Amino acid sequence: MKAPTRLWSLVVLLAGVVGTSAADLTKITTVSLNGSWQVVEAGGTNWLPASVPGCIHTDLLAAQRIPDPFFRENEKLVQWVGETNWIYRRTFLAPPELLRHKRILLRCDGLDTLATVRLNGRELGRTDNMFRTWEFDAREALVPGVNIIEVAFDSPLPVMRERNAERPLYEWIGSHEPSGRAWVRKEPCNFGWDWGPVLITCGIWRDIQLVAFDEARFTDISIQQDHTVKEQVSLTVQVEAEAVSQEPLTAIIAVQYGDKTLDRTFIPLTQGKGAGALLIKQPQLWWPVGLGGQPLYDVHVGLMNLDTDLLDYTVKRIGLRTVKLLPPDRNQSLRLAVNGVTVFAKGANWIPADPFPNRVTTEQLQRYVNDAVAANMNLLRFWGGGYYEEPALFEACDAAGILVWLDFKFACSSYPAFDPAFMDNVRQEVRDNVKRLRHHPSIAVWCGNNEISLMTKAEWSTNSMGKADYDKLFSDLIGGEVRRLAPQAVYVPGSPEVGDIHSWGVWHGDKPFESFRELNGFMSEFGFQSFPEPSTVATYTLPQDRASLLTPVMQWHQRSSGNGNQKIQDTTARYFHEPKDFESALWLSQILQGYGIKMGAEFWRQNQPASMGCVFWQYNDCWPVTSWSAVDYYGNWKALQYFARHFYAPVLVSGLENPTNNSVAIYATSDLREEKPATVSWEVTTADGTSLQRENRRVTLGAQASQLVTKLDLQALAKKHGADNLMVWLKLETPGQPTSDNLVTLARPKELPLVDPWLQTDLKASGKQFVVRLDARHPALWTWLELKGSRARYSDNFVHVRAGAPVEIVVTPDQPMTPEQFRDALYVHNLFDTYNN
Repeated sequence: MKAPTRLWSLVVLLAGVVGTSAADLTKITTVSLNGSWQVVEAGGTNWLPASVPGCIHTDLLAAQRIPDPFFRENEKLVQWVGETNWIYRRTFLAPPELLRHKRILLRCDGLDTLATVRLNGRELGRTDNMFRTWEFDAREALVPGVNIIEVAFDSPLPVMRERNAERPLYEWIGSHEPSGRAWVRKEPCNFGWDWGPVLITCGIWRDIQLVAFDEARFTDISIQQDHTVKEQVSLTVQVEAEAVSQEPLTAIIAVQYGDKTLDRTFIPLTQGKGAGALLIKQPQLWWPVGLGGQPLYDVHVGLMNLDTDLLDYTVKRIGLRTVKLLPPDRNQSLRLAVNGVTVFAKGANWIPADPFPNRVTTEQLQRYVNDAVAANMNLLRFWGGGYYEEPALFEACDAAGILVWLDFKFACSSYPAFDPAFMDNVRQEVRDNVKRLRHHPSIAVWCGNNEISLMTKAEWSTNSMGKADYDKLFSDLIGGEVRRLAPQAVYVPGSPEVGDIHSWGVWHGDKPFESFRELNGFMSEFGFQSFPEPSTVATYTLPQDRASLLTPVMQWHQRSSGNGNQKIQDTTARYFHEPKDFESALWLSQILQGYGIKMGAEFWRQNQPASMGCVFWQYNDCWPVTSWSAVDYYGNWKALQYFARHFYAPVLVSGLENPTNNSVAIYATSDLREEKPATVSWEVTTADGTSLQRENRRVTLGAQASQLVTKLDLQALAKKHGADNLMVWLKLETPGQPTSDNLVTLARPKELPLVDPWLQTDLKASGKQFVVRLDARHPALWTWLELKGSRARYSDNFVHVRAGAPVEIVVTPDQPMTPEQFRDALYVHNLFDTYNN
């Protein structure tokens, strides 16, 4: 072997140079086929420009052949697109030196879904799974010079209808959605969901390229961690390579932290396989956000021949941590433990950010993760009805410390585990995605499916999946592959199945929000809907569509079973007065949503460890719609997201009212890993702000614990002033932590005798930002700012403003504004205003 040390030094040097990759020095040649293509309806001659990666809908939109499916009821007008077969093609040049390689593969990272791939008229292969990576031998079909590649996509609907006619599979679907989606391995919510449109895509949705080599390439790199010895972590790196010849191969592996190489070694490969060990002394552990830092290590792996030529090269970025999912016991709910420390999971459920994945940018994904951190979340559940997300989303979670509960893409349907071809297809899907994603430290739980256990019984029937086939698919096949490929990973067959809870009695069962307090456990799904803000509603409506919440277009952008918009109105009436107009109804629905979710979230945090997870449904939207989301399609924070920033705060003061005896229990909750001194204070006022009682108490916040500070007996005050006239204002001050404020009432908001708060607003420009100071003569509940005609970021919103306790909100418009322009666009709202003209 010649100068391996010199080779490794070169690899490490180039890997750190901006714009240069050590992979550029390998003997593997890649030719990207991304970019400009053409597309035509099968049987047609009118070829249109197309983009790869992409999908048929975005190509037709760009060519102005279909209307915006998000606007009004245009979704109905584009259903023909999903019924149609489409053909994509492009030409490319193959230089003679490319054809001299011994092995030339066409690699397709994502074909959606039923595709036939041809090169120069020769069929290379067929695909039937959107989630797999497909490779085809292209060497014999390539010619020097100009080549034509063609990918023909068949609509999945005929297959679904045919297979479902032969054997229907029980599923939960809405009135707009086609049946039989479980027969094809395609993004389930692509066929619609109770928050999403029916927009059945096809296309080359991820990268496509030619990969050529003469000697060998990597086919698998796995990394296992051993934390059993204190003050060190050992890594076992297993390498697999595909070799064209019998020439001996060696892998070189090394681990770096920053620019420092910590350890390295060589691995001789036998029949393309080998393993080596690396040692990290004084390791820096990876933690969920709020519990520690997120240091990341780079594991470099190079493949060499006898001449020490670099044949292939890759880098895996890892975090050093252990993760366990601990089962519930008599005193504790299901819970996560990271590095031996239990974690109260605070987060939300993630759905695809767009029906057309090619429109989702890295910047958007980073913004969503940043916003999750800003709202004090530490976990996102990547729900099972979408697709396996882009590396950028996992990388952002790795860097931010956001844990991921990752569902495999099976949801709300029975699946044909009795079909050997289906099972073989799923097996390869699982292998592709586990290999692609397993190194990410953010992935805490791998989960087989969403809610299919709820439709599983002993035998197959018209309303159930058979238990034997359920276990065969989710426990044996998927679980077996995860255990084989990622033996240190946490795997559960489904959710809810291992102690987590999906609670839908409030939305689907019309129970009051207070019923959340009847539950304890790891709450992995619960929620209530709200409308998006007026600026978002304006993107899909005309003025006549905004005559009421129940116009046809407003109803079209509501996909929950039954009359969801009416349900929001009815529940609003249960807790609040009737809003004065359409826009007030939109805003008030968001306050209602946040009010209800807050009630559950604070209760479960109060009751830890009997509850150790609060993951509400849902975080984001895939189009502008009325839904359970906390952040709308355009990235606007709803009231719920602002509420979450407070009820997920690392230290929280909260109350639990008891109207039957007019008492309020005050709780102090801390996620911090060490005890902290704190001061809890409270003041009881009337609804007009008149102070009745004030007190404070010094406490020691327990580490990662919740404690009852005191219980206020308000019977005398309630008798004198009226229980519905009492407000209890709470404050928790802890060194080094933001102050936690809260408000508790004995009555529902509509029963409070609020008066005009006489809000005063003061503005101050600060660079590109504006500081808005809010003062009130009387309590102004749920006060929020709106910058009409402009998008903006708000440091907080939907806040309570009291006399003598002004609130400042920093507003960052997305476009430069003068103070005069800002003042003209600024609107200040509060709960009292939503009721009164």
